[in-house]
Amino acid sequence: MTSQAGWSRRRIAIALYPFGVGAMAVNVFFASLITSWLGLPVLGTAASILIGALIAVPATHAFAGHIRRLMDAAQP
Repeated sequence: MTSQAGWSRRRIAIALYPFGVGAMAVNVFFASLITSWLGLPVLGTAASILIGALIAVPATHAFAGHIRRLMDAAQP
């Protein structure tokens, strides 16, 4: 099923990217809190956002593919 009615995978990924950055930044920050138990430093806001922005690219692209497949499956 590849009818491709509606938004493309790329357009979905671009629209969801800001949310992906936020989610990944929070995950990176909390991961740094956990690694602080091992003696590593806790990351600040800027570092968490920058790393989150990098991680969000493949994560958002994969999630956009999932949404695109759901949209294709929902087509009659």
